Amino acid sequence: MISDYDLVQVTLLSLYVSGVATIIGSAIGIPLGALIGLKEFGGKGLVKTVTFTLYGFPPVLSGLAVFYLFSHSGPLGFLDILFTPTAMIVAETLLVIPLVTGITITSVVEVDRSIKDTVKALGASSRQSVLTVMREAWVGLIMACMIGFGRVIAEVGAAYMVGGNIDGKTRVLTTAIMLETRMGDFEWAMALGVVLLAVAFSVYLFLRLLQEKELL
Repeated sequence: MISDYDLVQVTLLSLYVSGVATIIGSAIGIPLGALIGLKEFGGKGLVKTVTFTLYGFPPVLSGLAVFYLFSHSGPLGFLDILFTPTAMIVAETLLVIPLVTGITITSVVEVDRSIKDTVKALGASSRQSVLTVMREAWVGLIMACMIGFGRVIAEVGAAYMVGGNIDGKTRVLTTAIMLETRMGDFEWAMALGVVLLAVAFSVYLFLRLLQEKELL
């Protein structure tokens, strides 16, 4: 059983790692998704198919890739970030990007064609047109961020592989639940699960209120 102090530390680290991974993944995925969705280019269908396929990108594969890159024998081993929150963020960001990109593609494509035509008729530049479409698709973009966060807040495989579940350093709620379960402390593992759900609920409540504000 972990102490109250450790519980707060583990919860805050979970929020930090998942939150930063979601922010970085969204900062990459939203522009990328808008580019793919609004521009015409050769192989666009294939790119979209690959993006949607990566919705099922296995967390352990993401963890394995990051582990290889940042291990002492890997090409980026000199950065010495393996078994740190930074490595966990990198691994989880890889899980967020495809989800946010794919949902953004769908969101911008579904914006009413008349809006796109009106913007062009008014002489808007390509940049202004893209920003207008993204503004219209704002609810979908927030949904993309919500789904991306949900993907990583409950993730355990990659976090364990590159973080190591080190007490006081890289232990997050999901890896703590795994540890308590292995130790046979099922009641405490369930309690941690409730905390995890409460954290996710709080974040989703904030994002939902933000989403509804945009609808007013």
